This record gives sequence, C-alpha cells and structure tokens, in this order.
Amino acid sequence: MQSFTLYGWLVCAWVLTVSFQYGYHISALNQLQDVLTCRRIDTSTSTPVHHMGLPTCIPMSDATFSLVTSLFTVGGLCGSLSANIAMDRYGRKGATRISSVCNAAGALLSAVAASVTAIAVGRFLVGLAAGIGICVGPIYLAEIAHPNIRGNIGVGTQLAIVIGIMVTQAMGFGLATPKHWRLVLFISAALSIIQFLMSHIITESPVYLKRIGLSEQQKRALQRLWSDYIHRDSEEFVEQPLIGNEERPSPGMGDRTTVTLPQLFRTPELRRALLIAVFAMTSQQLSGGTPVLYYSNAILSRALPALAPYVSLAITVVNFLMTFPPIFLIERLGRKQLMRLSVAGAILSHLAVGYGLDAQMVFISGIAIAVFVMSFAIGLGPVPFVIIPEVAPSHASSSISSVALSVNWIMNFVVGLVFLPLRNFLANGDPTKEGRVFYVFAGALLCSSLAFSKFYKR
Repeated sequence: MQSFTLYGWLVCAWVLTVSFQYGYHISALNQLQDVLTCRRIDTSTSTPVHHMGLPTCIPMSDATFSLVTSLFTVGGLCGSLSANIAMDRYGRKGATRISSVCNAAGALLSAVAASVTAIAVGRFLVGLAAGIGICVGPIYLAEIAHPNIRGNIGVGTQLAIVIGIMVTQAMGFGLATPKHWRLVLFISAALSIIQFLMSHIITESPVYLKRIGLSEQQKRALQRLWSDYIHRDSEEFVEQPLIGNEERPSPGMGDRTTVTLPQLFRTPELRRALLIAVFAMTSQQLSGGTPVLYYSNAILSRALPALAPYVSLAITVVNFLMTFPPIFLIERLGRKQLMRLSVAGAILSHLAVGYGLDAQMVFISGIAIAVFVMSFAIGLGPVPFVIIPEVAPSHASSSISSVALSVNWIMNFVVGLVFLPLRNFLANGDPTKEGRVFYVFAGALLCSSLAFSKFYKR
C-alpha cells in the first residue's frame, strides 16, 4: 500500500494542527469559566487582584459569558464563508497559514485581555481561524494522500479535534486557577506561531499545484510526500476523482476555473456533490452531539456528584478512543456503511436516553450516553470530514467545503440555541417528560440521514 514518507507524515501533522486548535477552543473557555468570570475567588488567601500586570479574572454575568463564548461560532461561520476565497487565491498552504495567524492573534489577545471586549474580539478571531482551518484541513489531507489511504488519513481531522477537546479538558484540572488560566490561551498562541514558522518547509498540495499549472512542482511534491513514488501514480492521482459516487469527472477537470458559490447551485453536475456534503454535515449536527455531551454531565453527576469534572473528561476520552476504529474500518466497510452504523447507534441511544430520563432511571441514561459517544465517534464525527473532498473535483472542492462547513456552523448554533427551550416546552414543567426532546433529535437525525443516503451512492 502506498504510504507517506517521514516528511509526508510531518506535513500531515502540520495540517492537522488547525483541526486540533478547533477542538482546543471548543472547550477552552468552558473549562476556565469559573475562574475567568471571577466566580472562583478564595478570600481566605492573599491571591493578588493582579498577577504579572494582568487581572486574575474578568467579571462577567452568565449572559455576557455566553455572548463571548458564542462569538467563536460567529467567527467560525465567517471563516467558513471566506475559506474558499483563501484556498483558491493563496492555495491550501496559504489558507492554513492565514488560519494559524488568526488563531495566534486571537489566542494571544485573549491571553492578555484585561476587559470583556478584548477577550470577545480574541474569541471571534480564533473562531475565524477555526472556520478557515476546518474547511482547508480535510481538503489538504485528501490532496496530499495517495488514493489508497485517503479515507484512513481523512479520519485524522476528527481525531485531531477530539484530541484538542481532551487536552483542554485535562488542562483545566491544573491550570484553571487565577494565576494560571491565561497559560491555556498562551499555549494555543505559541502552537500557532510554531505552525506558521514551519510553513516554509511545508509543500503545497500537489493537486492544487497541478491545477494552477505547476506540473514540475507537483511531481517534486509527490516525490517528497510518498514512499515508493512512481511517476505513473502521480498522473493517476491527479486525474482520479475525489468522489464518493460512481461518476468520474472528465479528464482535465482539475484545470478548470475555480467555481464560485452561485455556480454551485446553478451547475447540475456539482449540485449533487453539494447536497451530499450539506446533508452529511446536517446529520452530524442533528445527531445532537453537542447537547447530548453537554447534558451528560447533568445526568451522570446525579449518580456521581463528587466526580462531575472527571465524568466530562472520561466521556471525552471515550470519544477519543472510539475515533481510532474508523481509521481501519473506513476503507474496509466504506463511508456509507460506517454512517449507517453510526446513525443507527445514535438513534437507539437517543431513544434510550429519552426513556431513561422520563422513567427517572439514571443508569439507563448514563449507559445510553456512553453508547451515543461511541456511535458518534465511529461515523457521524469523522465521515463527513472525509467525504467533503471526495464528492467533487479539485476545482470545486473549496467552494463545496465552504458551503458545507458554513451549514455545519449554522446548525451547531441553532441546535445549541433551541435545545433547552425545546426540552422545557415539551416537558411543560414535568421532570418525567424531559426525555421527549431526545425523541425529536432521533426523528430529525433519521430524516437527514435518509436524505444523505439518497444522494451518496458509494
């Protein structure tokens, strides 16, 4: 099987840094909330109001903190909407550098913030970086990997995201103090600075080089990336479609003019690819992953009240461990089969969580939460990121990625916004009916997954 050289693995790790940062900042402020907002102040000690010239906390109400946190999503949406411009104008490597610069600036500004405004702007910037990075990352990986291992490598996006979440969860145990919480943000800024400085030794995507007419540079890039490089493989690599259906694009498709967002909706041959990517991302968010993982603390901490922080970390670790099986299964079972298994497990888990809540059976709900995390990790989490660069030729991949990830950000925001109000509305004040909201998510996931299966034929 064709694989990476040592240099190829270095490039792969460099690209995955943007996905790691995305996961890192998903939970970074959540772990720091109490100390950051001045809720955790020990008046019995001589903890200074300022440490190294900066305030040890920034007073915020719950509403203000929620606004600051949500700016990450706003920035992510803006980043995804503009990612196709960055990828096509500056290349995959250039877009990744832009993401690293934005993340470094945002994390650094948040780390030295002395006011709500400063940390809010920093939060928007790291969201902007995440929006660009989560679009370019899967495409970059797919375009540097040999077709034989493209799916395996593509799972790395979700793995890097989960590792980022897990790292900040773990760091919260030691660094969520008045003197040390800023280190969490400094570490993120330092990592992005290192990534930017390393960019001069990183090769551009071979597919992008070929598309802009730099054939010789494309061949040199493949020689550095692949072990046992064969010239014939490079030609097949460029012409082989990154597509999840039976259709093949016509020869020379990689040299076409970049597709704009309006053209995606007007071009029949690309509309199908767009719908596949959009329904995959919609299914990921309608699975209820965000609210379920958030609500798991409230469910399980009733049974284990003294271990609530460890429960959250344990769930993240389970999510991390279950991201490995798709690396080996995705080429054996296929993308569609993994999605089917994942969706089936998620729907059954939702039904079990709803029943357990309504019946006041915490044990059943707890087990169902664990099964959901496993189900999500094997398919709904990684597969959408894998198929985005596979469902369209290179000249349209950046535009399709931009639209699909923008839908992902919007659905993420909407699901997070409506979950609690919907739960309260359906329960109508009765705690034995709080599980009904999970039945709604089970139905929504079933509908979106059926739409995905209709268009995705592989």
